[in-house]
Amino acid sequence: MFNVGDRIVYPMHGAGVIVGIEQRNVSGTPEDYYIIKLASGEMKVMIPVCNKDLVGLREIISKDEVEKVLEVLRNKEMDMSSNWNRRYRENMEKIKSGNIYDVAEVVSGLSLRDREKGLSTGERKMLENAKNILYSELAMVEDLDEEQVQSMVEECLN
Repeated sequence: MFNVGDRIVYPMHGAGVIVGIEQRNVSGTPEDYYIIKLASGEMKVMIPVCNKDLVGLREIISKDEVEKVLEVLRNKEMDMSSNWNRRYRENMEKIKSGNIYDVAEVVSGLSLRDREKGLSTGERKMLENAKNILYSELAMVEDLDEEQVQSMVEECLN
């Protein structure tokens, strides 16, 4: 169970902070909800406490793990399908997993592909979404603003 003040990651949305735990009546049954303020923007989301594992909520990574993420970003040996549809589905599954290493693989792979062959509109949007998820977590771990993290990530990708 998470507590108020815990820094977490909500897959597909990025990092955030639990700002409250509230009880709400849903269909006459009281249920506890995490109130999460996401790092990027002013969005707050409510997640039922009982669904935290189902939606994939997890703690942010430790500072020690940041270098491993940056190594994934530096990897220029990505094995991505040449079939657009298959590649899109595989990358979407990686992003949905909430695993930061998988998200970093998507960012690295799509960035490399963009430089070599260009991206479709859908993949370009996916790349931006994956970058934002990555930026939000790394910024929270390193206590940096998103612009600083963007520079750090772009340096690894180039």
